[in-house]
Amino acid sequence: MSKTTFDMLCQRLSTFLSYDDTTFRRAIPLQMCVGVALWWLATGVGYRTLAHLFGISSASVCLIVNDFCQAMRDELLREYIQLPQLDELQNIIRGFKTCWGFPQCTGAIDGSHIPVIAPSEDHTDYFNRKGWHSVILQAVVDHRFCFTNINVGWPGSVHDSRVLRNSDIYDKAERGLLFPNLTDEIQGIQVPIMLLGDPAYPLRPWIMKGYPDTGNLTDDQRYFNQRLSRARMTVECAFGRLKGRWRCLAKRLDVDIALVPTVIAACCTLHNVCEKHNETYGEDLPAAGPPEATGEDGDPVGAVDTQPLRVREALTQHFATQR
Repeated sequence: MSKTTFDMLCQRLSTFLSYDDTTFRRAIPLQMCVGVALWWLATGVGYRTLAHLFGISSASVCLIVNDFCQAMRDELLREYIQLPQLDELQNIIRGFKTCWGFPQCTGAIDGSHIPVIAPSEDHTDYFNRKGWHSVILQAVVDHRFCFTNINVGWPGSVHDSRVLRNSDIYDKAERGLLFPNLTDEIQGIQVPIMLLGDPAYPLRPWIMKGYPDTGNLTDDQRYFNQRLSRARMTVECAFGRLKGRWRCLAKRLDVDIALVPTVIAACCTLHNVCEKHNETYGEDLPAAGPPEATGEDGDPVGAVDTQPLRVREALTQHFATQR
């Protein structure tokens, strides 16, 4: 992180991280507080190790980390993580079409498991299918690897489709409030603005996924799946960069389970801060923790929507003409 970005964080968070002197000791300076919090989020080292490194107490490290993450969520999250509107929406649609060759796309959606220490209560709820405890981060990512929406806190045993159906994204989309009604005619079909998802999600007018591979796919259908998968790599790359920068997320988060969503939200906000301020990213950093669980088909039985099926077929024919 550059000094310019560091100074911006100090200025924006000064109200939340300015402590008063006491009779016994001077308050820890603002710049040190921000440095302590960033160091812990970027490394995940123990509080005692960090306390020795900065010459403060372990209790002070714990307090600073908690206050910093809370301040990031309260002060900067809504500014740096928000669904695109108007010109920004058009920029993202053009970006996906230019960079990834997928029209009418305004983001890719997926879930990532963040390892956590098994909580003392209801720990089985957090035990995911890969055999470790986690909390789910659902995120929508644009073509520049920035988060435009996050949903954090569901236990690791919950399926991705259930997380989606209980999120604000799903509620707004089903009520027609997620995106403006802007369509583009492709192969004679009006194609709406949409998100791209994996097989774990339902096929809806506002979320597109590939054809289920039952062994009978045509060449055109396989090519469509390849094009969609290539565009969806934005969200996979974003998760990799998130965990590469803020490595506390790539190991078990050693904080109270009630604080886990706040820490994850702070890291997602910091990710966008770094991306939007053009901070460099070291490709040699570890990009992920334990392997991700693969999703299952999220379409409810007997509830197939014919419109997205027609849209998917139109896009399939459109891509076939470009081969």
